[in-house]
This record gives sequence, structure tokens and C-alpha cells, in this order.
Amino acid sequence: MENGVAKPVIVAIDGPAGTGKSSTSKAVAAQLGLSYLDTGAQYRAITWWMVNNGIDIDDASAIAAVAGKAEIVSGTDPAEPTITVDGIDVSGPIRTQEVSSKVSAVSAVPEVRARITELQRSLATSAEHGIVVEGRDIGTTVLPDADLKIFLTASPEARAARRSGELKGADVHATREALIKRDAADSSRKTSPLAKADDAVEVDTTDLTLAQVIECVVTLVEEKRAGK
Repeated sequence: MENGVAKPVIVAIDGPAGTGKSSTSKAVAAQLGLSYLDTGAQYRAITWWMVNNGIDIDDASAIAAVAGKAEIVSGTDPAEPTITVDGIDVSGPIRTQEVSSKVSAVSAVPEVRARITELQRSLATSAEHGIVVEGRDIGTTVLPDADLKIFLTASPEARAARRSGELKGADVHATREALIKRDAADSSRKTSPLAKADDAVEVDTTDLTLAQVIECVVTLVEEKRAGK
């Protein structure tokens, strides 16, 4: 506490897709009055820009050459997070299957990661009351000094069921295969792979309801704020 005001708290939430990261992060930020940043949306946004501009996704040097071109702006209100590219609202278009299938390849390019990481750090340090940042390399690479690091996990089956529930009418088996493939790509990439930080608290969400996961994370943040 400085002058009776709680210090801004920076919370990093990492983990593979379908673990409840976004829903949890948004709810925790809203409940605790913190900003919220979906870093995956930023990678999707730059991928969308690449696809839209006809960049060859299989050519890392072509991606690297234009990594700095798109202007990506993230709104960090957990009640209504926004994302624009060159002034265009892309919150819908970045969730398409086309973008989903290409985001790992674009995200693996070091120049892209450097650019987006810089964006993420500036948003985190400028958050007045603190921020919940969710992604895959936040605790390890983006914000290694975060006040609290959480790594969410769940069984592939549970994750596929959740993700196919989100992707209306998606086939659970196909979704599971796609998730496993994407995790393998993200865990094995050379630059900032998906990994659990040594000092992260692991929360297995397989058998928990969303409300239970939120409660668990809120408690962890509150304990951290109280200096326990």
C-alpha cells in the first residue's frame, strides 16, 4: 500500500487453448477493477493483416519484413475488450478458422514476437490499477517480473469440448486434433514457446466450473495484493 492506495498488480495467465483463459482473465479483471489484455487477439490481428495483404504465410522472411506495418490497438476494458488494425474493428474477423489455422506460423516469427511483445509490455506498464494479461508466454517472456503468474491446464478432451462449444457446431474430435497440433507448434517454437514459468501457480481446470476457476484466481490475486 502506498498512501493507502493498492499498488497496481500485474497478473500473467498462460496456458493452452480451451483451458478457460479468456473467460477467467476477463472475469477476474472485471471483479478486481483491473485492465485486461488478450495477447492472442494481438497475434490473430497481425495474422489477419498478413492474410488480408496477401503475405505468404509460409515465408518467414516475408512476414518479418512487414512485421512493423500494421497498427494494432488493444482496448483493455474487461467488460468490452476491443481490437483494431489500422483503425478497423477486427474482433470478429480474427476469430475465423482461416486466421486460427495460420496464427501459429505467424506468431513463430521472431520479428513478429518482438513487435507484439513490445506492445504488450507498454500496455502492462501503463495500466493504472494493474492488469490481467493472458497468453502463452506472458510469465516466461513478456512479463517475467509479473506480480502473479498462473498457468491454466486441462485435459485435451475437456479443452476440445469447451472450444467446440465456442466454435459453434465444431466437431469435438477435429477440434481436439487441431488443439493438440497448435499446442505442439506453440510449445516447440524457438522464440518464446508456450511454457510454464518456474514461479507460476498451476491450476488444473479439467474438473472445475468456470466460477470455481475465477474464484481460485481472484483469491490468488487478493493474497498477492495483501502481501501473503
